[in-house]
Amino acid sequence: MSELTEEIKRARSKWKYIGDVRPDFADIPGPGQESVWDYPRPPKIDPDKRTVLVRFDNTLIAESGNSVRILETSGPPVFYIPQNDIDMKKLEKGRGSSLCEWKGPAGYWNVNVEGRIIANAGWTYTSPFAGYEYIKDYVAFYPSKLDCFVDGEKVLPQPGEFYGGWVTSEITGPFKGEKGSEWW
Repeated sequence: MSELTEEIKRARSKWKYIGDVRPDFADIPGPGQESVWDYPRPPKIDPDKRTVLVRFDNTLIAESGNSVRILETSGPPVFYIPQNDIDMKKLEKGRGSSLCEWKGPAGYWNVNVEGRIIANAGWTYTSPFAGYEYIKDYVAFYPSKLDCFVDGEKVLPQPGEFYGGWVTSEITGPFKGEKGSEWW
């Protein structure tokens, strides 16, 4: 488990919206929908039994009924998949790393299908911060780089280059990563 530095503690304290009050600019969810503005900060771990598929072209990378959604204020859910439900022979270590002030340091995965490589198509937390040990070694995939599905619905990618949220019809925004969201 990784340590919380003063810098991480400051990053955690900067958020204006933490899911306790939906801001006026947030979309109103319809029946059966969730507003990302009702999600908490710190993020919530939400086990999900729906069928989640990840494909590259017609090649299955992952299929799971045991995924976990991470729900965090202003972002669409990110689905994390246990490695037992992933064809790990199609993954290889990617380049670089990043740091989430809530979940910890992340490393990246490339997807390699018959020599066609999709760089940094997914990520994992090998040493998560306290409270996020459940997702240790689970893999999340970018729907901007791969075809991702939840119960047959094709997922749209979260706006922005960095984010990996899965936008489905059940989610309302606006979402972190959209133009103008820098001030949230």
